[in-house]
Amino acid sequence: MSLENILSFARSVLEKVVEPGDIVVDATIGNGHDTLFLANLVGVTGHVYGFDIQEEAVHETKKLLMSNDLLSCTTLLHTGHEHVLKVIPKDQHSRIKSAIFNLGYLPKGNKSIITKPETTIYAVHQLLKVMVSGGVVVLVIYYGHNGGKLERDALLRYTSSLDQKKYHVLQYAFINQMNNPPFIIAIEKRGKQ
Repeated sequence: MSLENILSFARSVLEKVVEPGDIVVDATIGNGHDTLFLANLVGVTGHVYGFDIQEEAVHETKKLLMSNDLLSCTTLLHTGHEHVLKVIPKDQHSRIKSAIFNLGYLPKGNKSIITKPETTIYAVHQLLKVMVSGGVVVLVIYYGHNGGKLERDALLRYTSSLDQKKYHVLQYAFINQMNNPPFIIAIEKRGKQ
């Protein structure tokens, strides 16, 4: 048996849920790898909305998508994920099938620009309200930086308090690794599918 690493597991969860034609969200586009992954899953009939507060991230992701001929099925937004429902057209809210958040800071970027617990929880809460039944939010939580443990603890409190009749919440982590290893929280919206 071979256990999946954190990023591989996150993608496995998304692959089980996302289908061609779906509407999905990359809440922290970073270097664009998850945006590209999601764009390949939804194809030309679906759409990926990508968010990042750093212009550099939006620029690099756009280049990556263009080089893979997938820019047409994406909308990249230079804004925080807390604005998710303000910028995604209202008629598409109830079609959102999945979202991924890679929390922390932009790899190889400015480590003082980090995700914040208030905006992350607000964005997750908004997405869960409108997401289709059977939809999933995946949180990849990196916390080995200033402010990371605060966000980790806030997210654990928030997700642990979600009503089990409405949501399944999974935590996937390697518990014997040093140096604050990242972990995943996956939230599935229950109900008729």
